[in-house]
Amino acid sequence: MNANFASLMPQVLGVWCEELGHDVTLVCYTGFENLVDELPKNVDIVFIGAFSEAAQTAYALSNLFRSRGAVTVLGGPHARCYPQDAQKYFDYVVGLTDKQVIEDVLEDCSPHQSLGLHITAKQQPFSIPGVRERWKFIESTLKKAPLIKLVPMIGSLGCPYTCSFCIDSVIPYQPLDFGILKEDLSFLLTKFRRPLVGWHDPNFGIRFDDYLNAIEESVPPDSIDFIAESSLSLLSEPHVKRLKRNGFKAILPGIESWYELGGKSKTNGIAGMNKVSQVSEHVNMILRYIPYIQTNFVLGLDTDEGSEPFELTKRFLDLTPGAFPGYSLLSAFGQAAPLNLEYQRAGSVLPFPFHFLDNNHAMNVKPKNYSWPEFYQNVIDLTRYTFTWKAIAKRFAATGSVKPRLMNVLRAVSSEGFGRIKYFTEVRRLLRTDRQFRGFFEKETTRIPPFYTDMIRKDLGSLWDWLPPGAMYHDPNAYLKAENLRSAQSSGKTPVLVEHIFEK
Repeated sequence: MNANFASLMPQVLGVWCEELGHDVTLVCYTGFENLVDELPKNVDIVFIGAFSEAAQTAYALSNLFRSRGAVTVLGGPHARCYPQDAQKYFDYVVGLTDKQVIEDVLEDCSPHQSLGLHITAKQQPFSIPGVRERWKFIESTLKKAPLIKLVPMIGSLGCPYTCSFCIDSVIPYQPLDFGILKEDLSFLLTKFRRPLVGWHDPNFGIRFDDYLNAIEESVPPDSIDFIAESSLSLLSEPHVKRLKRNGFKAILPGIESWYELGGKSKTNGIAGMNKVSQVSEHVNMILRYIPYIQTNFVLGLDTDEGSEPFELTKRFLDLTPGAFPGYSLLSAFGQAAPLNLEYQRAGSVLPFPFHFLDNNHAMNVKPKNYSWPEFYQNVIDLTRYTFTWKAIAKRFAATGSVKPRLMNVLRAVSSEGFGRIKYFTEVRRLLRTDRQFRGFFEKETTRIPPFYTDMIRKDLGSLWDWLPPGAMYHDPNAYLKAENLRSAQSSGKTPVLVEHIFEK
């Protein structure tokens, strides 16, 4: 992870482990280090937190540390989404995690080579260590950030919205201690002349007045710069004015779709161009107060059909030139959300290597209303429209502050803009010209195309040699099989298990 986007939970685990009497080393891997050289050599137990896109790296690291006699534990999103697969490569796989779960693992601390133990708490923790307690781990991570130093904070867990594709949709909303939040904000003013805080809340500001009261009671107005992911339904003009007074410089709301998921954008019952117009007006209002806004979209939802969803997004860009759009390809991350069961029952989930499940390098759900070449043609067309020099210039002119202007340009010309156009274009070309490549997308074969295996080999570098046998493959229907087994056991029936055999 980029040092400015490092997760909180590894830092939290560091504090908990020290409180339980252990010596702790924390390493944030940003992708640029020689990780094998940076890791400590003599450790008893290793906790690895990973998104699914880092799963192959995590599996290789676990194999390396196990060869040295260490016990390995996987946590984070991948452990929650794909526990059945992760158990093959770790001694412990932890889902929802609190201090008691960590204490239990540390007390046992024994290898489980054949199949790791899957442990999960009943719910998210009621409290976690704040910035002051995590500071030495935050500080060591931010040393890897060359210019911008973004401090991670969180004031709530879970989310009240029920977006069908989201891992937080099944986690009840729960605010954390606002007293700790206030202490942490005051503490940061002793460390930075003007701190920059990134809120890691799944949806910032659900209890809006409580949040803003805590900020206003602990630090002077506009003394800290804040970035937060929130929903349009919370961003009324009075709220946005108050956010501006308190230093909020960037907001990331989710629009997701022009046809559904209207709860977050306050557009229930409105769809198509009517929704575009209403959302555009709302976003332009926010831009009068907040200098930077990223609007998030999900491409490839089952309600999408034809070119219209993409054309509507273009109209939104025309009407809202100051917003930077973030596009995600629909992805079903294992057992992250109940909707994934429906995709698995329909046979729609592809066994893409985890390495590409970052919402952009692969879409592991077969689109309902598009052929693969047609879908990628629409994605390329929209991405090109978004990042033409004319569009970049309009976005530059519509943005009022220098830093947001530069950020928009850099993102457009980087791998996020121009780079994705190039990547998507190559995927579309292979879909049209490479029969084995297209066969993988059509589920005619499970053999991973060389296009993908070569990229993994290059990205893993020296860790490629530590990747365990079979770790490139996984069962995309493991969640469904686990649910069927659980259902059969609860009903007293004898389950019939069918193994999915992958081509090697």
